[in-house]
Amino acid sequence: MIELNFNKMGGLVPAIAQDVKSGEVLMLAFMNREAWEETLKTGRATYYSRSRDTLWVKGLTSGHIQNVKEIRVDCDSDTVLLKVEQVGGAACHTGYASCFYQRVENDALNIVGEPVFDPKEVYKK
Repeated sequence: MIELNFNKMGGLVPAIAQDVKSGEVLMLAFMNREAWEETLKTGRATYYSRSRDTLWVKGLTSGHIQNVKEIRVDCDSDTVLLKVEQVGGAACHTGYASCFYQRVENDALNIVGEPVFDPKEVYKK
């Protein structure tokens, strides 16, 4: 088993998801040991939700799953880069392809791109 360093951040490591084809950074999340092992086992990006205190399989609710195509680990073994196939074209719960859809320009945030889906429709409760 590949050993990551989960000690620095209280049992978590940052996990960056990057589109395997375009290279666009899609999102940043966190993994605990269980999420890491589940990702390795299933080939689907699984994270640890800090707000819900539980495992989170990306796209389980929305259908916008992330199929892991390649995994890289940084030199300190405390950060993971997942190169993923983003199903449905959007990683962000706000409907955008990337969570990084806001660009800083002239001391303001400007939206870059158009939403791929309407979150009110996808996340009906």
